Parts: sequence; structure tokens; C-alpha cells
Amino acid sequence: MKNIFCRGILSLVFTLWAVTISFAQNKSVKVGEPLPESFWTTSFQVVNHPQKTLNLSDDKNKLILLDFWATWCSACLKKFPEMEELKKKFSDRINMVAVTDQNRATIEKFFASTNGQRYKDVVSVVDDKMLTQMFPHTAVPFIVWIKDGKIINTTDGGQVNEKTIAAVLKNETSSLQTVIQIDRKRPLMLSENFELEKLSSIIGYSLFAKGRIRAIPFGSGFHRDGEIIYGRQFTNFSLMNIYRGISYELFREFGDNFSDKRLVNLVQNPEDIDFNTTTGGNFEKLYSVEYIVPKVEAKSLYPRMLRYVNENSSYIASIEKKQVKCLVLRRTSGIDKMASKGGESIGDVLKPPYQLRNVTLDYLLSALEATNDVTTLPVINETGYPGKVDLKFTNFQDLKTIQKELSAYDLELVEIEKELLMLVVRDKSY
Repeated sequence: MKNIFCRGILSLVFTLWAVTISFAQNKSVKVGEPLPESFWTTSFQVVNHPQKTLNLSDDKNKLILLDFWATWCSACLKKFPEMEELKKKFSDRINMVAVTDQNRATIEKFFASTNGQRYKDVVSVVDDKMLTQMFPHTAVPFIVWIKDGKIINTTDGGQVNEKTIAAVLKNETSSLQTVIQIDRKRPLMLSENFELEKLSSIIGYSLFAKGRIRAIPFGSGFHRDGEIIYGRQFTNFSLMNIYRGISYELFREFGDNFSDKRLVNLVQNPEDIDFNTTTGGNFEKLYSVEYIVPKVEAKSLYPRMLRYVNENSSYIASIEKKQVKCLVLRRTSGIDKMASKGGESIGDVLKPPYQLRNVTLDYLLSALEATNDVTTLPVINETGYPGKVDLKFTNFQDLKTIQKELSAYDLELVEIEKELLMLVVRDKSY
């Protein structure tokens, strides 16, 4: 009994020791720190490689770039061909390895697809857990630069080019800008040390920045407590997209719907604040905004946020009532010819068979508002119809055809002039 007890204690001690060692080796590694031995000794699961596993121990004397990616990341895929060319150019001096936490089956299926075939030479670690733990990140692409056994930098994919690689290989001061990705759940750019202040808490917070913040992707986030939203952030947006996001919420508070057809851009150089942020080349014109109010004042969030953006930018945006031309959807009789018969809900009039089934009229209005293809005018619903409908169209490209076919349901879509809420954006010098 004593021997069994001792063996049990020894086994427990050994297990705890092994877990401790494993944790110590796989904990996050910061820029400037050496890599743990496990990084060099682990055999990683890979695809597009002669073997199913890959060990990096033979690359200790090389510059290693770990490229964290995902199949849904268009920026990652767009960068792959350039990465492969750089890998060939610098030959045995570097190694670039793609890394994803998606499983082998998913990645093999992707590389076998028509789209994935273009990247079939990309060697990628799959089903990763260890490297993500060592190099935590919140967005992809995320590049970890490793040289002389330690991390020398972490960047976004845009910084991987011939010039920066050559500089790093020559031990010259490179132009790399470190990216330590930001957690959207926290206030942007706020020191993590603030959480150590046990006697203090954030009541209000605001940030307004111009120019791209590499540490966080294009997007939006919320600060919420249950159903209460008391903070909002927009990162790497055009200023007009920020105004759009705020206006969407403000219009909804007024019981209305915002779309680009409710936007009046009077800015002298509209391209300075309204452009496609996904095409690149306008990084200096991107903005990031965050605004937090006391939870008890959550209803004032968006009016105050709009005022804050106006105060800190060169523009003034306001929501005003204006007399404008629009299309109004009305019923022409009290006979209900559009009530849904139930079944699967379908709200698609953008492709054949152009139908709405078991959905509200909001789907019709949204389709008409989404683009200028059918009409450039705002569309207003004055039917007062609360139920779900079934509607069919022979096509959804021509306004006259749509108006004619709506008549079969005792509906009309007519052009009138009406006072509507509009978002008006002006230069401050206007």
C-alpha cells in the first residue's frame, strides 16, 4: 500500500511538472524575447509539403516569417503570391510558413478548390494551437518575424516586401512598424495597466485618430452590458462610413431607416471622406473613433458621438428635415392580396425567381434602397401593413415593371415630394 501511495504521489508530481513545463514553453512570447525550445522541436501538421509534418529546427540560422491566415481572409490570399516570390528570391536565407488554426480537412478542401489551386505551393501549418498561443493575435494576416532565435517584430502583411526583408537580413534598422494587435473588448489604445487600478473605473472615454492604426483591422465594435450599449468604436474607416454608422443608429431612434439615398454630401472634396476603404492607398485618410458614456446615459451615446466627431474633424454632419423627391409604397384597397401562406422564409429579389415569401415588406424596401439600379430616390413604406407577405416579380431591374406587378397585390409605388430626415455633411468653412 505504501509503495502504491508513493507511486501515486510521484505520478501526480510528474504530471504537474509536465503541465508546468508545457505551459512555460507555450506561453506568449513578446518582441525581443527568445523562443522556447518547444518551438524548434515540435513537428507541426502541414499541407502542401512532401511530408505531413514540418520541424523548424533546421531553420534556426534563417529569417523565419510566420504568416497567420484563414481561408476567409481575402487580404491573406492576395498576399500569398508575393510571399512565394519573395521566398524564391531570398532562397535559403529565409523561410516563410503560413499558419492557420483551421483543420486539415478544411484546408485541403480549400486548396483543392478552383480558387485554392492558385495557392497550391503555399506550405501551411494546419489545426494550430501552439503557435497561436505563443503569438496571440486578434486578426489576420499577422506576421511574426523570427531571427537569431528570437522574435524581432510582429507586423501586418503589408510590411512584408523585398526592401524590409533585405534590411532585416543585413541587420540594418528597418522601417517595420510593430503591430501588437488590439482587443476590441477594451477601450482602444488604453494601457492595460489601467485594469490594475482597483479603486478606479472608466465612466467616460473618447478617442479620435486620423491615419491607419495597423494594430486593429477595419471594423466596428460595441461596449455593452446586457442589452445596454454604452460605447461604440469604428476603426480604420473613411470618415463618411463613420457618419453612416452613427446615422444608422440615430435614424432608427427616430423610427426611420438610413440609407445612402438619405445622404447629402456637400463637402468640397467628397473623395477625401468617402471612398472604398478595402482598395488601399488612402491610409492617411482613414479615421478611428471610440466613444463611451456612463451606462445610465446610454441613450445619449449616438447624439454625443456625432457631436464629438464634428468637433474633432474638419466637417459638420447633421440630421435635418428636407423636402425631397421619393417613392412611397401604399395600399390601394382594404383587400389583403399579399398575406403570406407560410412556408420557408425567402427574401431575395436580386436574382431569379425574384420572390419574397413569408417575410415583411421591409425586405422589399431594403432591396429598393440598397442600390441605385432600380431607383435613385429614397423609398418610404406607408402601407402600415404589419404582417408577412408573399410577392413575386418577373424581374427586379425595371421600376415600371415593378410598379405594374405591385398593382396585382393592391399596392402602388408612386413618386411624390415629401419632407424626410436626411444626413447632410458640409465642410466647416461652408
